[in-house]
Amino acid sequence: MASLGVIFHPTYPPEILIDFAQRAEKGGFDEVWLWEDSFWAGAYTSAAIMLSHTESIKVGIGLSPATVRNPLFAAMEITTLARLYPGRFLPGFGHGVDGWMKQIGAAPKSSLKALGETVEAIRRLLLGESVTLHGDWVHLDDVKMLLTSKDVPPLFVGGMREKTLQLAGRVGDGTILTEMSSPAYVRWSREQIAAGMKTSGRTKNQVVVFAHGKVGVGADATRVRTEMRQVIAGRFSWTRTHLTPLGIADEAQALLSQYGVEGAAERMPESWVDELAVTGSPEQAAAAIHRLADAGADSVILQPLPNEPEGLDAFIRYLLPALK
Repeated sequence: MASLGVIFHPTYPPEILIDFAQRAEKGGFDEVWLWEDSFWAGAYTSAAIMLSHTESIKVGIGLSPATVRNPLFAAMEITTLARLYPGRFLPGFGHGVDGWMKQIGAAPKSSLKALGETVEAIRRLLLGESVTLHGDWVHLDDVKMLLTSKDVPPLFVGGMREKTLQLAGRVGDGTILTEMSSPAYVRWSREQIAAGMKTSGRTKNQVVVFAHGKVGVGADATRVRTEMRQVIAGRFSWTRTHLTPLGIADEAQALLSQYGVEGAAERMPESWVDELAVTGSPEQAAAAIHRLADAGADSVILQPLPNEPEGLDAFIRYLLPALK
């Protein structure tokens, strides 16, 4: 069985960070993940707060845009948390949202090169190496950490498309797959990751899969699936890469173009909901998690809807017992 986690959505107020993390840990979750979305709360400070008020649950950042921090200062933050909470911190890096990166002056000429250089530099710094690197984005001249950790955390790389997933396999210890990842997409992604691993000789890569999640019981199970249909249809415009391995990319785009989000939500087959979200009754949601794990997800991380932190309570009350 894959590890099970939950996302603390950036729309949730930071004032409930501690309570959310403690309830997730007490309820039986293995991991809790944060996003470093622009304009919301800071992910590293949030991770530190969560770690300091829990005992064993792992805390991940999925993900931090690679271009917003100098690799040295990222390594300093990671080292501090790794020393204080060994084995519990899971830092992740990715491209970031292109529009936001342009808006804040952090858009590189090649986001792929910037991401690869950043992750490689951070790893070498965490290992205590003296790093000189003058790449397309990263420029370090004989830079070395004076403080390191015996427990070096795995570095995760978030990606959606072929080149970034291969990069994740080449330079990452793990890969983060975003919501809308069906089992077919997970299998396809693992193939891309494996191709990247082969070029660098890396032998391990932990695949973390985020999944839209909402559960209910009785009549409420039908209601939450109807609500999730709207969420799924609203993602059709940017998830062609996710939908292609499932064989529904053209049909989904046609539904969206002809009927809009609301009409596409009403007309999509029930099987699409099963493949693209963890939702409905506890039994339906548990089956979706098992399918993702069987496809190669090492961790399945439930993503509650924005502004609905109470979704955690439903996961704990209904879903976790069904999984057991």
